[in-house]
Amino acid sequence: MIKPFLLLLSFFIASGLFANSEILKRAQKQMQSGSTSEIFRAYNDYKSLYLHSMVEDDYELKTECLDGIVKSGNRLSIDVSKYEAELKSLSKTNYNKPEPKANKKTKHIEEIHVETLAKLKSTSWRGETLLIDFDKSISGEQINYFTLHDNRKSKYRYVFDIKTTMLTSSHNINKNSVANIKIAQFNPTTLRLVIENNSPLKITYNVNNSALEIALNTEGVTVIAEKKVQEKNIYDKSIQSTKYNNKTIVIDPGHGGTDPGAIGHKGYREKIIVFNISKELENILRVRGYKVLMTRKDDTFVKLSKRTEFANDKKADIFVSIHANAVPAANAQNVHGIECYFLSPSRSERAKKAAAQENSADMSDMNMYGKDSYLNLLNHHNILASNKLAIDLQRGMLGLLNQKYSDVKDGGVREGPFWVLVGAQMPSVLVEVGFISHPKEAERLVSNDYIKLIARGLADGIERYFTNN
Repeated sequence: MIKPFLLLLSFFIASGLFANSEILKRAQKQMQSGSTSEIFRAYNDYKSLYLHSMVEDDYELKTECLDGIVKSGNRLSIDVSKYEAELKSLSKTNYNKPEPKANKKTKHIEEIHVETLAKLKSTSWRGETLLIDFDKSISGEQINYFTLHDNRKSKYRYVFDIKTTMLTSSHNINKNSVANIKIAQFNPTTLRLVIENNSPLKITYNVNNSALEIALNTEGVTVIAEKKVQEKNIYDKSIQSTKYNNKTIVIDPGHGGTDPGAIGHKGYREKIIVFNISKELENILRVRGYKVLMTRKDDTFVKLSKRTEFANDKKADIFVSIHANAVPAANAQNVHGIECYFLSPSRSERAKKAAAQENSADMSDMNMYGKDSYLNLLNHHNILASNKLAIDLQRGMLGLLNQKYSDVKDGGVREGPFWVLVGAQMPSVLVEVGFISHPKEAERLVSNDYIKLIARGLADGIERYFTNN
């Protein structure tokens, strides 16, 4: 359980990230307000985009965000001296550099330049195989494949994001046995192919020099009567690439045993809700071919420091801690939503106070001096990787839940000094799956259908993270 921060502008809409410019415009508008709460929202927006600018190595965005952090922080009496120093350093370093030209930004992490990308030449069919030809060779590393399922409309979508560009505008690709196939330029460096059908398809793909070959089994996946088995078969087996089968994932169901966590609507206990979600996530990931370990397998208490120690001993690739949120009864009707946190040595007293709610279960093996010292030694690479993982997990959950529910609130991706994440030698994220103090959200969190959607969303987010990193 944590006390809620003022809501961040969400990172995502159903199809992807908000444009940075839109978030900046919103933050600038909030800064013009005399309201402290609006300025605090702007401060959080600038900090969130600042982290994004570090991931993307975007100098212009970083400069604008640092300027916003300094201005909003000063109005809120927050110590922003380190951001001010970095802003001055950036200004000096780039004083004599010419203004960057439009559309010439590069992502140094990915080393992708628009002008060097392969371009689409043609699409054609060879039986049930779709052939997509480019003007130069491509590799499997340029392809991100994932699936989406709309339960309400019985729509199955198979999405290929390809690091290439188009020579022509977007268009549909006709195939009588498939409802709809469309290809379009998703962003300047990504071509998106969406295959949509009213029933499941078994899809496999192969990169052959300058061609992407996508085989469609239009007879679909066999539907088995028993519901539980059917849902497992819907997961596209082609997504279980052997490239990721050697990945180890540690799932950490929060609290347990003598520590019930938050107590919410109708007395629902956090430790039980998050354990049920964790078990479902474990099952899904195992079906997809991952090695999955749990920090607790039943209703027992595990010290916070032992949880990441377990992940380190098992040489896990990622660590995901599952929690549920709650607020006092006076605000229970108004506060709800999903949030993801990654560890950061936050100087904000507000963040420290919020994290203390999750940290309070086991204070025996730490003190504030030791914790702050440890946080200051955090690996910069792990912070960025954890931020990426948090973004993918949040996007995965919202992507599925928003297909069935219209009122799921995106609480955003945030940073905080959560002790349960301290010491992890791999990317680590704390997920708040919702507020069990909110009547409607609490009832959803104890329903099997909702639990399965959240777990699938988390699994899809993990899949996306491994694909892109």
